[in-house]
Amino acid sequence: RAWRLRLPDDACVRWQDRRLGPQQQDVAQAVGDFVLKRADGLWAYQLAVVVDDAAQGISDVVRGADLADNTPRQILLQRALGLREPRTLHLPLVLATDGSKLSKQSGAQAFELDFADALAALRAAGQVLGLPELPATTLCDWLAQAVAAWGQALKTMRTFG
Repeated sequence: RAWRLRLPDDACVRWQDRRLGPQQQDVAQAVGDFVLKRADGLWAYQLAVVVDDAAQGISDVVRGADLADNTPRQILLQRALGLREPRTLHLPLVLATDGSKLSKQSGAQAFELDFADALAALRAAGQVLGLPELPATTLCDWLAQAVAAWGQALKTMRTFG
């Protein structure tokens, strides 16, 4: 048999995501009691990541936006176990032209980068991630400009959606 965490009727969790801003989810309504140990005897993902993050002293968790809905379950577990809640940041996904998530699991092809030219590889990756064309001529300059551009993009995302 699987082990589940029994939730109160009102298990509304509120948290602050560093990109998405204020978030909330009523876990009891949205998910219900959730598995901690699977019927095959393996520990479930939600409990495993919470315990692993705590054991490693993780203070900040960065994931894809598709995993944001896992956060309230993990917060409930952290609270139940008396663990520190790390800060979260959920990044936008790189999507295929049809809007689907790019992943090995869905058979997405890797985009080709010339790693012999690190600056060109970073420019190509930045373009895929939606960064503007940056005028940098060195790796250090490109990274500094990319961090500034990404910070501005995050501020814009928080303001507009």
